[in-house]
Amino acid sequence: MAVKIRLRRMGAKKAPFYRIVVADSRYPRDGRFIEEIGYYNPLTEPATVKVDAEKAKKWIANGAQPTDTVKALFKKNDVL
Repeated sequence: MAVKIRLRRMGAKKAPFYRIVVADSRYPRDGRFIEEIGYYNPLTEPATVKVDAEKAKKWIANGAQPTDTVKALFKKNDVL
């Protein structure tokens, strides 16, 4: 099972809000997921990011691969 840490789009049309989730890479973007570890709101100024760093580090240690966008968010918030 290839596990990814990625964004799950929520919110209304033209008002995106994202949850950071751990999901099997074969599932659709907004489909089933294993665990929710945070959220990202790009509409606030500055953008709001809240991540459970402990859970994120645990999943990465277990082999989960963050997507490029999530990796950038983690680096910005000192998770990685």
